[in-house]
Amino acid sequence: MILSSFFNNILFLLCVTPLIGVFLLLLIPAEEKTICLNLALVFSCISFLLSLLLWVFFDPSTSFFQFSKILFYFSNINFYYFIGIDGLSLFFIILTTFLIILCILLSWQSVTFFIKEYLIAFLVLEFCLIQVFCVLDLLLFYIFFESVLIPMFLIVGVWGSRSRKIRAAYQFFLYTLVGSLLMLLGVIFIYFQVGSFDIQILTACSFTFSAQLILWLSFFASFAVKIPMVPFHIWLPEAHAEAPTSGSVILAGILLKLGGYGFLRFSLPIFPLASVYFTPIVFTLSLIAIIYASLTTLRQIDLKKIIAYSSVSHMGFVTIGIFSFNTQGIEGSIILMLSHGLVSSALFLCIGVLYDRYKTRIIKYFGGLVHVMPIFISFYFFFSFSNIAFPGTSSFIGEILVLLGCIKINLTLTFFMTFGVILSAGYSIWLLNRLSFGPIKLTHFYWHQDVSRREFWILFPLTLLIFWMGIYPFSFVSEIHFSVLNLLDHATNV
Repeated sequence: MILSSFFNNILFLLCVTPLIGVFLLLLIPAEEKTICLNLALVFSCISFLLSLLLWVFFDPSTSFFQFSKILFYFSNINFYYFIGIDGLSLFFIILTTFLIILCILLSWQSVTFFIKEYLIAFLVLEFCLIQVFCVLDLLLFYIFFESVLIPMFLIVGVWGSRSRKIRAAYQFFLYTLVGSLLMLLGVIFIYFQVGSFDIQILTACSFTFSAQLILWLSFFASFAVKIPMVPFHIWLPEAHAEAPTSGSVILAGILLKLGGYGFLRFSLPIFPLASVYFTPIVFTLSLIAIIYASLTTLRQIDLKKIIAYSSVSHMGFVTIGIFSFNTQGIEGSIILMLSHGLVSSALFLCIGVLYDRYKTRIIKYFGGLVHVMPIFISFYFFFSFSNIAFPGTSSFIGEILVLLGCIKINLTLTFFMTFGVILSAGYSIWLLNRLSFGPIKLTHFYWHQDVSRREFWILFPLTLLIFWMGIYPFSFVSEIHFSVLNLLDHATNV
């Protein structure tokens, strides 16, 4: 009886675990830095274990929402606090809880002030992100979708690494907030039309074609900034360059996926006619992002900005896969989002390792690291080839599925997308060559420390996960397949 109750409430326990950690951190004096770090790590590990239990007990043979639970109900306004997950949200929750652990481990020595507040910001961010992926209410989704901005704004603005961090934090906050105000108008309009925020009810509703066009654009304004799509990407390189390494990890690993998840959860099933109508515009913007961001990456001299612009390019593949309206394309986009969450996080972690030692991210100061940091370069070599979708890595599975899905609808588009793959190989191998080989630079450092034991055990699990997803993708695709079929049934049955 107790076990049955526990299994039925796994998702609820996962939702409240970060809040319990925040409450206990508030009780601990700020001077007890080690206790604060250990407590935050324990609760982030508990959250990760609970998310793994969701996967263990998840039924992949159905597209219905699982682990559902109504937490609150206000009958006078027909408002539910309703949580549940399906195949679309399962792995994003696991990715969130996993990356939060890495961010806390990463901050063990790199954060030197306001450590307690820093950990509280990350646990609050974890809570908001989990809610985004599991709430089944449109209004609550919007609230948590925007609440993510607050802790992220503080992480960039307070613990950023350079003098422009305040400007980058405001730019990130204002860009994403302005786009989301249009979405808020759309949410209010939907409530007056339908009388409910329940996602399952909204999916069954049929809006007029003109209403779908307006609502789709209002949601697109918010999701396109979060992804980000060109030309809404200006905030991303600046935010990455100024954020601390852990902030860049969570920004690239999770926050960029919120837009893609929003398209999958809302735009396609609720506004199917508008999604088909605007598909050519999405394809055009995505193709521009793939080519333009790849070419821009080749011109960058800051290591973080190189990875940031490459993220814009990879997310162009994701949006094309989402709007391909076939199983291969959508499943490929989900796998590619998960893969990008791992690969880009790993690359930012590697850059953080270099910055902690040499206090610079300018490429011209690096060279010959293979002679003094062989373990580090081995990790960076693997992650760089993962970034170019080398066979056997997770990105290869995602990109090949997206290309297969795209071939079914537009061969010309697929041809131009392959230029992105070629350019990706160009800037990734070029950067790897500049860092690894040639004469040893930064010679004023009398010793060059390779990765520490803590850094090794941060990077090693990412290597295993990327390799696992690349060698045996069925363990991931099988869990999302029926949810994707259900999504396509709503998106194409119009």
